Amino acid sequence: MSDATNWSIRKLAGALGAEITGIKLKDANESDIDRIKALLVENMVLFFPDQGMAEDQHVAFGRHFGQLEGHPNLKNDSETLPEIFQLNATSGGVADEWHTDITFQEHPALMSILQMIKCPETGGDTMWTSLCAAYDELSDPMKEMCEGLTALHDALPHNRPDKMAIHPVVRIHPITGRKALYVNEHFTRRIVEMNATESEAVLGYLTRWVSNPRFTMRYHWSSGTIAMWDNCCTQHFVLNDFVGERVIQRVTVMGDTVDGAQPPKWQPWVRPGRLSATSRHDRQLFQFLKSQGMT
Repeated sequence: MSDATNWSIRKLAGALGAEITGIKLKDANESDIDRIKALLVENMVLFFPDQGMAEDQHVAFGRHFGQLEGHPNLKNDSETLPEIFQLNATSGGVADEWHTDITFQEHPALMSILQMIKCPETGGDTMWTSLCAAYDELSDPMKEMCEGLTALHDALPHNRPDKMAIHPVVRIHPITGRKALYVNEHFTRRIVEMNATESEAVLGYLTRWVSNPRFTMRYHWSSGTIAMWDNCCTQHFVLNDFVGERVIQRVTVMGDTVDGAQPPKWQPWVRPGRLSATSRHDRQLFQFLKSQGMT
């Protein structure tokens, strides 16, 4: 059992992030879990150094926050408990694009809880960005337009382009009610209500905008650190700048419901008579809309 008065909380950046010491997560009680939940809402991403959890302890800790699932598309690099996704990377082989976990599903990840098992001495840091801050600093005309849009997400990076979902471009955080910009360069393919060239321009702008340094933080890992982040309002990016072995284990809390800031204002652009012969994403979107009875 921990003494919450001994916790040390160090803010890491203006937009998001805090590092917490003075607690062993494997011994966390109900009061500790409630405080961690509140700190996560406040800071969006938390780091707990020197934890060194066993796999069963990692899973048990994750279950305090909801239903856990392994990765829907990627296989583990080694034998682990089914709730754990493990990734072994040497000289790269990491998710080096800005993304929110598993947005290609209708109900994406609520939270991710990662343990750094082994990390190189230099390189392999991870960056996070606040999607609430990114939304807040858009101009009013851009906010107004984005709140009426939806976007198609797919699992193409996992070689599963058939796995798709449509989410609002601006979502509401389920606890705070804050608005967050909910598109990412890794999984988001197409703005539903725009033609192909409009979508490319607007989506390209928004996915670059979220990486503005003033919305972000960067963390240098040490082995045994636990990180947990809110997938409703953050993206992350692994820096592919290391040589050596980098091993992570992650449990994922599933069950997010992505509610938009407001209902879509416009009809899908892609429909019979407007289907582009040259845009793969036009055809992909049309097939998805058709399967959902939306054409």
